[in-house]
This record gives sequence, C-alpha cells and structure tokens, in this order.
Amino acid sequence: MKFHLLIVLFMLASVARPAASPQANAPLAKDQIMDLVQAGMDNGALAKKIAERGIDFEPTEDYLQSLKRAGAQDVLIQAVRDAKPKPLAKSQVLQLVAGGVSSQRAAALVRHHGIDFIADAKYLDTMRVVGADEVLIAAVREVSAPAPAASLSTGEVRENPKDGLSYVWFQPSSFMMGCSPGDSDCDVDEKPQHSVTLSKGFWMGRTEVRVGAYKRFASATGRQMPKAPGSNTGWTDDNMPMAVVTWHDAFDYCAWTGGRLPFEAEWELAARGSTTESRYGNLDDIAWYDGNSGKRPHDVAQKRANTPGLFDMLGNVWEWLNDWYDKNYYQNSPSQDPTGPATGDNRVLRGAANSSPAKSARVTYRNYNKPDFSNEDLGFRCVLPELNP
Repeated sequence: MKFHLLIVLFMLASVARPAASPQANAPLAKDQIMDLVQAGMDNGALAKKIAERGIDFEPTEDYLQSLKRAGAQDVLIQAVRDAKPKPLAKSQVLQLVAGGVSSQRAAALVRHHGIDFIADAKYLDTMRVVGADEVLIAAVREVSAPAPAASLSTGEVRENPKDGLSYVWFQPSSFMMGCSPGDSDCDVDEKPQHSVTLSKGFWMGRTEVRVGAYKRFASATGRQMPKAPGSNTGWTDDNMPMAVVTWHDAFDYCAWTGGRLPFEAEWELAARGSTTESRYGNLDDIAWYDGNSGKRPHDVAQKRANTPGLFDMLGNVWEWLNDWYDKNYYQNSPSQDPTGPATGDNRVLRGAANSSPAKSARVTYRNYNKPDFSNEDLGFRCVLPELNP
C-alpha cells in the first residue's frame, strides 16, 4: 500500500511540476495517463490536469477501453474524450528543444497542437540557435502558414475524400444567437439573444452523415454497425441519414474524417444562413417533421436547402453537437468562439427530427440527451477546420 502511495506522489509531482521546468505545461502522453490511472491517482484530479494541459494523441476507442479496464472512471474517460489540443506558444516550442524532446516527437506535437504565433525568419533562427533541426523547423513553418481557405466565400462546396461527403465553407463572422425576434415559441434556454463572433472559418457537412459514409468508417476502423432501425432494415438505403448512434459514435466518426462535431454556435450560424427569423423558409418546404414525414426519416437532401446550401438543418433526425448542455449557458456565455460549458451530464442536440412538432423545428431550439443514448431519430453531421480542393 505504501509503495503504491509513493508511486502516486511521485507521478503527481511530475504532472504538477513548477512552471520553470521546461516541460511543466506539456500535454500529457497516453502512457503517462495510463501510468497514473494504474498507480491510483484520483480520477477527478487527473481529469483536471488533462483539461489544463491537453493530450498529445488522438484517443481511440481501444485506448479508452484500456483505461476503463485499468480502473478509470467515467469522469476521466470523458476528460480524455474532450481534451482539445491547445496551440503552443513561442516559449513552449523553444522549451521542447531545450528540454531534450526528440525532433520527431516535437514536430508531431507542433502539428497536433498548432502554434499561436506567426513563425517569422527571426524566430526560426532562434530555434536553430537552441538546437532545433530542419524537421522541427519544417513543422513550425507548416502550421504557421496562413490557412488556404481564407479567401473562400461562404457557400463554396468541396468533397472530403475520407468519407465521400460534401462540405460547405463558412467564413469567420458575427451573428445574433438565440431566440429570434418575434418568436413566441422560444423556451427559457434560448434566451437571451446575444451577439456571437466566430473568429475562424469552418467546413460544415452539407447533409447529415449518410449511412453509406458511416459504412465506410465502420469498415476502415473495424467497427460494427449498430442494429438497423425499422425505417432502414439491414441498412440497405445508403442515402438515409445515419441514426442509432450515440454521441461517442458521432464523435469518433468526425475524428476519423479529420474533423469534429460542430459547436452549438457554429451549428446555429450555419442553420440560419442569411435569415434572422426562426426558420430559413416554409417548414413543409425545408423539413421533414411530424406534419409531413409519416414519422419516419427520409433520404437526405430531399427538401430545399438554406441559403449557404445545407440540407435538413431542420427535421429528419436530431443532430448531436460537441457542447455540454446547460439551460442557463446563454446567461454568461462568451461572445467570441463559445464552446459550451466545461462539464455536464447531457450533450446538446439541434435541428429536430421527423417525429418532432413544428415548435421544435426552429434554428434556435435546444434539445439534449445523455451521450450514451441512441435511437432512430438521432444523427449528426461534422465540421472540418480544413479541406483541400
């Protein structure tokens, strides 16, 4: 018992090393997290460290299962799932070199996290002075280059070769989020309407993820398809929206494509398009809901798209989003690049479904469910930060 306690204390000291140490704030590696779990570190404390420092790897389902077998609790598993790469500062990149991190590993960290500065010629010379080789310098140049999509116009469409689906570009912009003017159907969690600025552009899936695309993902990753719903027996219709997926399934698919699930602000900006009203057109023209669907999902892209060119942003199936749900989040949410609460019990769902009443089929309506829940009315679409032509 004393031996295990000493191990935990030693590892805690390593994780919480003072800021003066060259790698004190470095992201955690998968073997570090596993070692700490096996040594019995408090899961809540380790989850907090992960949130503060991030991780330097993509957490696969196999890795998460191995953590569970080692004794990790749900709070820690979720922290690993939610860990977002934090861009490295100038000093952190130099610390990687000075701290003796291998060039290959340092380059991988730079590519995974990105950097929060422009690496000019003077900075690159400084890197060489402290001992950086051309492998690391090339990685810093690569992530420092301006994004190629900066000159694109909202509404441009490209195909992602990974999943074969089309994605629509949205420029950085500001909009009014929440209850639309004159909308008497708004619930408390849709208020107050507030200004939001999204400082980075993104590619949004033009349609909900189709069954055919999810089959490609399942085949590539060795994952079993979930049990098919009665509305698509045997998953025979590849153009139906993929459903019966948990939030975790959707998260894993989007990560496989090179992207992630949309944040709530991104989703609402994309759904609104050019409108400030609660819907982007006549409901029967744009959505499958309980008034016209026969209460079953339909093939994607059968209804009219919104102005940027997205289909089924309202109706057909609910869409899982990245954010945790908090009914009071709009009371004090940040005005720039909001990503939702840090923790929660439920994940946000948006867009309504084929079985939803008209009241729910509005661009501001917020729904939620447990991340392990699934049924034939729950689907998703992805966001990509980059998509080359």
